[in-house]
Amino acid sequence: MKNQAVKKVFPGGNTSQGFYSFYHHIIPLDATRIFVMKGGPGVGKSTFMKTIAGSLLAQGYSVEFHCCSSDNDSLDGIVIPQIGIAMIDGTAPHVVDPKNPGAVDEIVHLGDHWNEAGVRTHKEMIIKTNKEIGRLFRRAYGYLAQAKLLNDEIESYYLDGDALDIAGLNRQANILIKGIFNDNLRQKPPKSRHLFASAITPEGLANHFDTLFDSVAKRYIITGEPGTGKSTLVQKIYQAAMVYGFDTEVFHCALDPNRIEHMIIPQLQTAIITSNTSHPYSPKADDTVLNTEMFINRSAVKVYAEDLDKAQDLYGDSIKRAIGFIARAKKAHDDLESYYIPYMDFPSLNKRRDSILQRIMNYMGSEFENKN
Repeated sequence: MKNQAVKKVFPGGNTSQGFYSFYHHIIPLDATRIFVMKGGPGVGKSTFMKTIAGSLLAQGYSVEFHCCSSDNDSLDGIVIPQIGIAMIDGTAPHVVDPKNPGAVDEIVHLGDHWNEAGVRTHKEMIIKTNKEIGRLFRRAYGYLAQAKLLNDEIESYYLDGDALDIAGLNRQANILIKGIFNDNLRQKPPKSRHLFASAITPEGLANHFDTLFDSVAKRYIITGEPGTGKSTLVQKIYQAAMVYGFDTEVFHCALDPNRIEHMIIPQLQTAIITSNTSHPYSPKADDTVLNTEMFINRSAVKVYAEDLDKAQDLYGDSIKRAIGFIARAKKAHDDLESYYIPYMDFPSLNKRRDSILQRIMNYMGSEFENKN
């Protein structure tokens, strides 16, 4: 099959607002089929999805891997775009329930394959460990909220000191918009899909930019320090895409989900990428690189140099502390899984997985027949 590709994104993230979910953007509600995976930790949801994804890739289908922000080795979902099928982890903290049960959605409850009597022997430790995981994430989110405030402080030194040439930034935005869209209006209402391209994980800051942006024909890479207008440029281009009627894939900031950092305009094969120290992206041949430092009056910022350096140090410390707590929560979650794994009937689970894979293959056959 042509145009096979692997794409890796994050449907949810550990942010300054707590766990933030874009799960409703994983796949449209009128999809061919949405399998909602239910069951406790350690029951094999991620392995279930990985195995099916591997089989589909072997068949030549493109697969989107929706990665877990709290476990670098786990999946929260997979999507097969060509046939409109998704499998989604519907357990906490990203609880998903069927919106169109039977017609589109169905629940796959992996708890059907455990020995409940065995699991219940660990009831006390399961409750205790769940409580500890919640505590650790609360601490992590507290430090991420602190990091967001410090990032706001860092940005304020450019704005409060009138160091940012806002008029120049707006002119540059208009130049970019003209170059990207060329006043080309589309008649169909635009669609936007919102996800995360990066995440704050137990192993640090993570992204899979190569799977998102390397295959795009035209890339605009925006660089510069916090507060120098990068997000403003991306936001203006996104708003222009809506006005001109172009669909967009929008990727939000892992720390501040209200902020847009990257976007892809599929119909134009164009990507806008924010590259910074948290998630650098190396330019390729023919990429357009814009450094927003050109809009900064450095002499106006000098008076705040000491405060700025201190805020940057505290910001880095807050992120490190948050990652430390997320890593401890991951370790506690691993402990939680150990109370379930011994009581899972994995042979019967594998049979169920193979049965669902066969159903998906049947959908593929129907999809092929409908196109021919």
